[in-house]
Amino acid sequence: MTSAPGHDEEQDELVLGTRLRAERQRRGENAPSVARRLAQIGVLGWIIVTPMLLGVFLGSWLDGRLHTGIFWTAPLMLGGLGLGCWSAWRWMMRA
Repeated sequence: MTSAPGHDEEQDELVLGTRLRAERQRRGENAPSVARRLAQIGVLGWIIVTPMLLGVFLGSWLDGRLHTGIFWTAPLMLGGLGLGCWSAWRWMMRA
């Protein structure tokens, strides 16, 4: 790779920034704290559990009104679990 005349690669802002970031990563300066990791785990838990609980409550209410045992509770709980896992996956891909 050749540089343009008068263009010093060592002084290129992008190259310097990349080298600085790589050095910080080697030293572990950019590693998230334990508290941040625990907060992420907590958020993931709520992202998964909330739709599942909503499915359980809605299914239980429907089963109580229609006298159908757990006909609605089980599938709505599984649907909520699927929705929660999908939401968590999307959140992880954005982060």
